Amino acid sequence: MITKRLFRLAVLAGALCSATSFAVENVTIAQQKMDPALHALLPAEIQKSGVMTSVNNGSFPPYELVSSTNSLDGASADLAKAMGELLGVTVHHASVSGLPGLLSGIQSGRYQLGIGPIGDFPEREAKSDFIDFVQEFVVFAVHAGNPQKINGLDDTCGKRIAVMAGGSAEQVIRKQSAACTEQGKAAVTIQSYTDQPTSILAVRSNRSDAFFSSQAPLTYFVAQTNGQLELAGTGQRNGFGDLYQGTVVPKDSQLGKAVLAAYQALFDNGTYAVIMKKWGLEGNMLKAPGRNLAGAQAK
Repeated sequence: MITKRLFRLAVLAGALCSATSFAVENVTIAQQKMDPALHALLPAEIQKSGVMTSVNNGSFPPYELVSSTNSLDGASADLAKAMGELLGVTVHHASVSGLPGLLSGIQSGRYQLGIGPIGDFPEREAKSDFIDFVQEFVVFAVHAGNPQKINGLDDTCGKRIAVMAGGSAEQVIRKQSAACTEQGKAAVTIQSYTDQPTSILAVRSNRSDAFFSSQAPLTYFVAQTNGQLELAGTGQRNGFGDLYQGTVVPKDSQLGKAVLAAYQALFDNGTYAVIMKKWGLEGNMLKAPGRNLAGAQAK
């Protein structure tokens, strides 16, 4: 009898093996030439070491596909490599469990950045800066045919909804659960998980009625289920305004200036577009990168 842990690992392994089939094949990403002016923007300690470490909190396909604690594939891995080449440094990758650990690790200086993309929200900008490079939408992954008729937040009362622990979707679904009880309806059963594969597995194994998360990774995961799951609640705000996601850097840091300038160069020379299109992310592209766009939008 296969255990839940082995089943989960098998699902994750299958998802990782499918990464190359999801991406457009035979796409060549041009190697970047180190830009001395961009290199000079880096903090002195990074210029000296020639290395910086980007932290992730597990797979976030098709941006981040984590096969080990120090290995990364996906659109963000391609962007990190190109950014490192421009800046003249090597980007190493590390993994932690959960978004809170990622954010605290950057704030404490243990890691230099989190390539992400990670949701940019004004409250998060109080302690970190976000160099935003994509726009996102939040929807539901449900069983084929949508038997629970979950087409938006109002349909989640009394349902079992999986979310990423510590993420913005968890905050929204908690507010929705409170709204349900205020209306005399059953509360939402909120199931918080630390990574995307476990959340998807919860729906596939019928332990959750839906997974409420970012549309880009859900599109990726749904494509791997051979028709078992589908997307629902698309084309709606689902408790969110315009959503920006980006790379997390320390607050008011010199590194943030360097990362923003490097992203701008990748936008300008077309590398950003090549990478995004390679991974089927055309609908998430921004016209230009920006710093703390969520906060700017709120003003």
